[in-house]
Amino acid sequence: MDTKVGACSARAGLGKTSEEQNPLGTHTLAGNPKTVHWGYFSPALKPVLTINSGDIVHIDSPHGDPAVYEAAGIPSDAIPQSIRDIHREVKDKGPGVHILVGPVFVNGAEPGDTLEVQILDTRITAPFGYNFNKFGLGALPEDFPYTSIRVLKLDLERMTSEIIPGVVIPLRPFWGIIGVAPPTAVGKISSSPPGVHGGNLDLKDLVAGTTLYLPVHQKGALFSAGDFHAAQGDGEVDQTALEAEGAGTFRLIVHENKRLKWPRAETPTHYICFGLNEDLNFAAKMAIREMLEFLRETKGISSEYGYMLASLAVDFRVTQLVDGVKGIHAMVPKNIFR
Repeated sequence: MDTKVGACSARAGLGKTSEEQNPLGTHTLAGNPKTVHWGYFSPALKPVLTINSGDIVHIDSPHGDPAVYEAAGIPSDAIPQSIRDIHREVKDKGPGVHILVGPVFVNGAEPGDTLEVQILDTRITAPFGYNFNKFGLGALPEDFPYTSIRVLKLDLERMTSEIIPGVVIPLRPFWGIIGVAPPTAVGKISSSPPGVHGGNLDLKDLVAGTTLYLPVHQKGALFSAGDFHAAQGDGEVDQTALEAEGAGTFRLIVHENKRLKWPRAETPTHYICFGLNEDLNFAAKMAIREMLEFLRETKGISSEYGYMLASLAVDFRVTQLVDGVKGIHAMVPKNIFR
């Protein structure tokens, strides 16, 4: 994927950025008790880092529960101290369960702008992760009326995990949660459901080399990331992915006066629009309408022809079924456009 601002912006139809007014810089943000918020997004959160549009941010994302790892036989010295410190010291938790690093204040970002989040790198930082189904949750709570936790070994050389004897899956790390502060009227919200702020999208296609576009609702955008995943299937049906300790690198770019209704994404091969709703059928309709709007804005294609294109060439996939607000993502291949 071409990560030059002009090329990426032109493809997404975003136009002018504020990058040219600011010098570029690189920052590191390690997850620790002073740089995380646990289980929520809020417009009232104080930023832990301030950057300029176009700057690069390296984020180290602690994930998991030390007690669970130790009970599964993970040596104590292999468990990152940062996650121990966070579990011991952070008291402001919930209503969600995710440990998020941030927020990052991006100079120049204002409500009505769009924040372009280029995902430059993702890296698993510990040779173990976990998956669980929790009582009362998941896509089949009636079939699995209990909680079961599984700690899994990760082969970081081969980038695989033998999740069941004789069953080996590839590791393809990505961030389950990438988001900004929600609108003021919404206030403090759980980290669990995705929404207009992005958040817990759980889109497995957002690997290194892809881009997420988020509507800005607060001054500075207040960007956060977390919920690192080593692997996941579309649907995430038992409630969790292969949750893992991870790190990654983002480039954050402000597009001035370009309003998006909902998040959008881009991979080297596809444009992606989202549908998010408690009702999966409504989420599907939303994803179709968002795709038709994208095609009209960026390609000049009328709704009628866009509807035809969506039926003939766009894939509509179930992102996740288990976060309260369900997700559908629409993927249109780039190579059909001349």
